[in-house]
Amino acid sequence: MATAKQPVTAPTVISVDDFLAGNPDERRRADAGRLRAIMGELTGEPAVMWGPSIVGFGSYHYTYESGRSGDAPLVGFSPRKQNLVLYLTGGGLEERDDALLARLGPHRAGQGCIYLRRLDDVDESVLRQLIERTVQVHRGVDGGSGR
Repeated sequence: MATAKQPVTAPTVISVDDFLAGNPDERRRADAGRLRAIMGELTGEPAVMWGPSIVGFGSYHYTYESGRSGDAPLVGFSPRKQNLVLYLTGGGLEERDDALLARLGPHRAGQGCIYLRRLDDVDESVLRQLIERTVQVHRGVDGGSGR
């Protein structure tokens, strides 16, 4: 009998504090701390490690057209070496939130991710709007498809 494949990104018991403190780049640690505070405030959810490297807040259940389904954080981020990677609404982020992304500041976007070099380089009020929009989509508040 085949066993179901475990999702790579699932909540873990890894300490968020330890994970963030382990980043060798002082600026990246500071940005991650600010992002953790912003996402926690906007979601009302505690930070939880999803897999080995994503700090996620809350969760939602998704089902693709193919029938595949799973759970994911409402929003999340990972303080990678080259960029802060923000995990926001998948499928159509660029089309749906194009006006906000144009005002965000220097970034790259793709498939529900936003890549930032530094948090100080972007407009925090626009970033907050993108995060709030993602939370609304995943909670079904604004009728968006989410994922």
